[in-house]
Amino acid sequence: MKQEEQIIRTEYSELMQKSYIDYAMSVIISRALPDIRDGLKPVQRRTLYDMYELGIRYDKPYRKSARIVGDTMGKYHPHGDSSIYGALVVLAQDFKMGQTLVDGHGNFGSIEGDGAAAMRYTEARLQKLTQEAFLADLDKDVVDFVPNFDETEKEPEVLPVKVPNLLINGAEGIAVGMTTSIPTHNFGEVIDGVIAYMKNPDINTEQMMQYIPGPDFPTGGVIANKDELTAIYSTGIGKIKIRGKVEVEQVKGGKERLVITEIPYTMIGANIGKFLNDVYSLVETKKTNDIVDITNQSSKEGIRIVIELRKGADAANLENLLYKKTKLEDTFGVNMLAVVDGRPETMGIVPIIRHHVNFQYELAKRKYTTLLARELEKKEVQEGLIHACDVIDLIIEILRGSANVKMARACLTEGITDGIAFKSAQSQKDAQSLRFTERQADAILEMRLYKLIGLEIEALMKEHEKTLANIAEYNEILSNRAPAAGHAAGRKSRAFKPCHHVRRRRYRPARGAVHCGNQGSVCVFDARCFRRADEPLRRTFEHAHHGHTVEKNKIHAGLHRCLRCVRAQPRTAARRVMDDRLRRAGVYSRARAVFGRLRHLHRAFAAGFTPAVGEATGFEEIIL
Repeated sequence: MKQEEQIIRTEYSELMQKSYIDYAMSVIISRALPDIRDGLKPVQRRTLYDMYELGIRYDKPYRKSARIVGDTMGKYHPHGDSSIYGALVVLAQDFKMGQTLVDGHGNFGSIEGDGAAAMRYTEARLQKLTQEAFLADLDKDVVDFVPNFDETEKEPEVLPVKVPNLLINGAEGIAVGMTTSIPTHNFGEVIDGVIAYMKNPDINTEQMMQYIPGPDFPTGGVIANKDELTAIYSTGIGKIKIRGKVEVEQVKGGKERLVITEIPYTMIGANIGKFLNDVYSLVETKKTNDIVDITNQSSKEGIRIVIELRKGADAANLENLLYKKTKLEDTFGVNMLAVVDGRPETMGIVPIIRHHVNFQYELAKRKYTTLLARELEKKEVQEGLIHACDVIDLIIEILRGSANVKMARACLTEGITDGIAFKSAQSQKDAQSLRFTERQADAILEMRLYKLIGLEIEALMKEHEKTLANIAEYNEILSNRAPAAGHAAGRKSRAFKPCHHVRRRRYRPARGAVHCGNQGSVCVFDARCFRRADEPLRRTFEHAHHGHTVEKNKIHAGLHRCLRCVRAQPRTAARRVMDDRLRRAGVYSRARAVFGRLRHLHRAFAAGFTPAVGEATGFEEIIL
C-alpha cells in the first residue's frame, strides 16, 4: 500500500511533451544560438572567459590548448572536450571569422578543409581586440555573474562586448526546430553604422546601408544580388548570391587562363575539392572543350586556382559556365536569429544595432555607477585623511592614550573618551567632538607616518581635487544619455580604428547565366533586358554602333537564333522552369521591343546617321 502511494501517475504523452520542450529550450538558449548582446554562444563565451581567468593575455606567452579546454570543461562547460576545442579552433580561423578572437599558434586547420592538430599540440592566447573589447571592465560590475553547473564557480551571464560582434563575426547554429545563419560584416563599416544610429535613433534600413552596404565575407567574393540586400536587412531573412572572383590573365602564345583569387564563403572546406571535381566533370562530359588544365596553387598567401584555356577559347563564356554548373556561384541563406531576453527572435540589421546600443547604455550605466561609488568612497577617505592631518597632534595623543584599537576607533568615530589618558582636559574635550566615519577611522589607523610629510599632504590634496572632478564627470554621464552617447561614440571611433580593415567583397548587378553548349554561346538575362554573347551578332551590333549601314535581316536573324537556342531545348522540367523564368523576366516581350528599336535605328543608319563617340544609340542595352 505504501509503495502504491509513492507512485505518481501521469499521462505519458504529457511527460514526453514537457521533457522535450525543456530539452529544446535548453539547446536553443544554452547551446546553439548566440546572445544578441555579445553575439557569442555559451561555449565561446565560457572559453574566452576561462582564458581571461587563466591570464592568457595577448602580451603573455601562449598556453597549450589542452590546458584551456580542460579548465573550461571542468569549471564552466561540462559537455565534452570536442565541442570546446572546436569552438576554440573556429575563434582562431581567419577564413571563418570576420575578426579572430583567439591568437592560435600551431596547426589550426586550413581553408581547404584540413582539420586542426590535436589540442595537445596547439597553443593559443587572447587577441588584443578580445581583451580590450570583449573582456574589459568585468571588474566594474557591468554584467551579472551566475553560478556554474555545480555552483562552485561564478561565470558571466554575458560578456561586456563593446562592438556588435553578432554582425562582425556572424553566427551559425542549428537548434531544435530553428537555425541561425548571420553573415560577417566589415569591422569599420559596422562601427560607423553604430555611431550613425547613436546620432540618429530613427535611422531606417536604407539609410543604415549607406554605412553598412552589405556583408563582408572573410573569403571575399562578389555579391551578385545587391538589390535584394535591403529586403534581407529589413526582415533578417533571405538569400545572398555570392560569386568567386575570376581574373583573366594573358600567357605566352596568345592563350588565356582564368585565375580564381576569391571564392564564395560557402565553398570553404571540402567544397573546394568538390569544385575541382566539378570542373573535371565538365571536361569529361564534353560540356566544354576550352579547358586544358586546372591546378590549385592556393597557399597561406591566399586562394589561387588556375584554369588553363586552349588558344582561341572564350574566357567570358567559360566563366559563365562555371557560375552555372559549379559552386563558384552559390547562395548564402540568411536567418538573423538570436536570443533576445531569453527568447529566440529574428531581426533586421537596425534592430540588432538597436539592441547593441541599448546594451552599451546598460553597460555604461553600470560601469559609471560602480566608478562613482568607488570615487565617493575615495572622497570620503581622502576628506578624513585631510581632516586628520589638521588635527594630527590630537590623533597621536588618542592613539598613545588608548589601550587597544577598539578604544581608539570608538573615540575617532563616536567621541567616546572613556579609558583614554589625555595630557589635558582640552584635548579630551576636542576628542569628544570627533565624528569620523568607520571607513575614515580605518584609513587613519592604517596611515603610515610618511604620509605626514608636506609633499605627501600636497599630493593628497591634488588627488582629492581629481576625485571631485571624476565625480562631477560621472554624475553628468549618468544623468543624461547624450553625454554617454558622445562618450561611447568617441571611444569606439578612437579605440577600434586600428581594427578597420579593407573591404573584401564587391558588388555586381544581378545577372544569371544560361549556357547553351551545342551552339557555343551564353544567353544572359535579367528582369530588364535580354542579351546574347554571340560573336557574329556582337560584331554586327558594334559595326552599326560605329555608324555603318547594317542589313536588317542579319540583326533579326541573330536575335531569332538567340531565342531558338533556348527554346530548342528538350521539354523537360528544367526547360519549363527556364521558359517560365524567361517569360516572367519579360525576355520575349523585351525582344519584340528590341526588334522595333533596331528597325528604327536601321532606317536612321541608312539615312546617313553617324553617332558621335560616346553617344547612346540604343544598342548598349543589348550588347553584352
